[in-house]
Amino acid sequence: MAQRFLRKWKVAGSAALLAVTGAAVAGQTEASAAEQRTLTAAQSQVRKCHGAVAKGQRGVAGFEIKAPSTGLVRVQLDPSNARNKDEDWDVAVFEKASGALVAASAGLRSYEIADGNVTSGATLWVQGCRYRGDARTVSAAVTFVGTSAATARAASDPAQLVAVDTPTREAKQKLNKQELDVTESATESTVDVVLHGKADADKLKGAGFTFTVKIPNLADHLKKTEEADKAYRQRTPRSDLPSGRTEYRRLADYDYEMKELARRNPLLVKAFALPHRSVEGRDITGVEIAINAANKADGKPIFFNMGVHHAREWPAGESAMEWATDLVNGFGREARTTRLVAQTRNIVVPIVNPDGFSISRQATPLGDFTTFDYEMKRKNCQPDDAPPQYQTGLCPANPAGRLRGVDLNRNYGGFWGGPGASTNWSSDTYRGSEPFSEPEAQNIRELVSSRAVTNLITNHTYGPLVLRPPGVYATGQAVDEPLLAAVGKSMTDHNGYANIPGYQLYDTTGTTEDWTYWVTGGLGYTFEIGNAGFHPPFADAVIGEYLGRAPSTGAGKGGNREAYFAMLESTADSAHHSVIKGEAPPGHTLRVHKEFQTPTSPVIQPDGSTAPPIMYTDVIDNTIRPVGPFTWHVNPSTRPYVAGRYGRYPTAPPQPAQSLANPPGQPGENTSGDPLSDPREVVPFTIGGTPQYDNGSVRVRMEWTDPANDWDLFILNEQDEVVSQAASFGTNYEEALLIEPVPGNYRAVLVNYDQVDDTAYDDWTSLVVTGESPKPPVPGVTEAYTLTCERPNGSIAAVRQVIVGRGQTVDVGDFCRRRKR
Repeated sequence: MAQRFLRKWKVAGSAALLAVTGAAVAGQTEASAAEQRTLTAAQSQVRKCHGAVAKGQRGVAGFEIKAPSTGLVRVQLDPSNARNKDEDWDVAVFEKASGALVAASAGLRSYEIADGNVTSGATLWVQGCRYRGDARTVSAAVTFVGTSAATARAASDPAQLVAVDTPTREAKQKLNKQELDVTESATESTVDVVLHGKADADKLKGAGFTFTVKIPNLADHLKKTEEADKAYRQRTPRSDLPSGRTEYRRLADYDYEMKELARRNPLLVKAFALPHRSVEGRDITGVEIAINAANKADGKPIFFNMGVHHAREWPAGESAMEWATDLVNGFGREARTTRLVAQTRNIVVPIVNPDGFSISRQATPLGDFTTFDYEMKRKNCQPDDAPPQYQTGLCPANPAGRLRGVDLNRNYGGFWGGPGASTNWSSDTYRGSEPFSEPEAQNIRELVSSRAVTNLITNHTYGPLVLRPPGVYATGQAVDEPLLAAVGKSMTDHNGYANIPGYQLYDTTGTTEDWTYWVTGGLGYTFEIGNAGFHPPFADAVIGEYLGRAPSTGAGKGGNREAYFAMLESTADSAHHSVIKGEAPPGHTLRVHKEFQTPTSPVIQPDGSTAPPIMYTDVIDNTIRPVGPFTWHVNPSTRPYVAGRYGRYPTAPPQPAQSLANPPGQPGENTSGDPLSDPREVVPFTIGGTPQYDNGSVRVRMEWTDPANDWDLFILNEQDEVVSQAASFGTNYEEALLIEPVPGNYRAVLVNYDQVDDTAYDDWTSLVVTGESPKPPVPGVTEAYTLTCERPNGSIAAVRQVIVGRGQTVDVGDFCRRRKR
């Protein structure tokens, strides 16, 4: 059978999902006025503040408060009035009677926001913990937001997950316009859709779609996932993960573990907060792992591994955090880990979207994917693009529910504004008001632009896929396509995922790796982890996928752990990026700099028309502070956007068109979607190769008479693998395309999917195989870095232009001692 491919797709038109919003607004109470308190602790103490109630212990301060209503409690720390702006206070909220944790926050500084659910009349203990720093006090504000049962959808029909038959790009685009809850999961010929009742099912059928029910009751399915996680925790005191964890982390767990990695390994790990806080004001935290981790300007190649652009994709953050823990645990103990950590620098940001993730992880499960099913939130918390009536309220309790915000993985500048992203504020793929409008995306942009990130993985769920640029078919293959495909294969050999360019199913724009690759030249990929949902049982989605255990596709192959190590080997390989070498006096700083503009896609407007592209400016600015001889690992000076497109010149003519005969007989209808099951018709053909023919692609086209009838076409190789297919509807032809096909024997499988009742049999009339010449490469332009040597006092000692390509090394010699030119 065909490899199962999944990719991000539009979720949720506003009409269907906002149907309950009126009731929700009517049932929602106003937020209480924030109650201000001051927390005071004479001394600091390293402590997991959300581990347990620690009343009266060193470094702890707190107070009791009673919940006035059932709903949300938010405790926010504000360091603005403290004497030391770099202090680190953490906060936790416990239910007094049971000691159960309600909410927590444990960032690197004191910009803490802890959200949790409470019941009316409950007495809470708000606990502040002075983790480090000289600040004896910090300000705490407590806010309650009451909610009523009206915010929860009372559905007579259970939410279902169905696979809608969408065998072509056109069919997917048609589905995209139906204002249904279309999920992120798709195959070559289907897209998964959440149906909220009979009306949604009738709408699909009325639009001419057919579908198969995959999960008849989503709420029951998610409840079983919770039960499986609970059972696993009870029988497993410690897992085989590097951290030993047995359940999904919450936001405070991530932040606390990162700063503890840094505290316990001060030479190897440096924890940091990215420059822009989230929309709600949270720090976005990461770690750097390297020998002498604090020396960011050491010139080593960088692997940047990040997770949770999309809030509900919990395994994405888990995988990144386990990778950081793995490197730290293995350094000095495992030869491979020690070697690679010594040769590279690793940056890990497990949670790019802390606001959204906190909401999803803390939410009361509903399982119906409706407006107030906060567990299924995908976006950040940006309110500004929503209509005014939906801009009020805290993000975890607002009148637009989970629909408020921007899809951060459609907000990057690379081809922003084009297909595969929504102009509708309530859609789960809403692109934002402009490229990089969101602080979370700005953080990643500035980090990548300033740090010469040579290799990048952004983790998502679910797939299983390793996606590479480009995400837009019209862009054409990247000039580095052979290398991108090879590095992709080195990873998919371990996790068993499909190794494909992002556009292979359909276009997406504004994605992370499309911006990072085309603008900086760093090798960027998206991992779509697993194949069972956004956050399936922990034992499968985290342990199985990371370590390569059943039922993951990487079982016995090493899983994502070994895939990440393959990426780290690529990072250490200077043939995969560029090198500048030379020597410099002590105290001098070398800088490579480049500033340029890049156009977005023609910008699709809400009415479907397009406006001209927007020009946005990027600045690449990387530094190194060497002492004597240096080797500096950078990305190529010529960015891929202007370096040309990959192709090749033909060495022979393409194979001429060959018409294939229709064998005797008329196969009956077959709606199974399986090209290996009968009834079907099989027609063999051969694709030739050099020196006689050079086929950059081969097109197989079948035709019949009446568009009301429906034939499907599958192309199989000698191993019975589907290498191409076409299964549209409403036409009288199917056309399958094979890209750079391997010469050999193939079979066209023709399936009679549907014949109009009470009419004459409409057999196919034509089947033609036509070779096409390869597309020649598109030449590009060459760009240079401006290389500057700065003296210790900041004055310029020397300037020159440096051109360096991928896999090249340029020796600039004793550059700083030369006169400026």
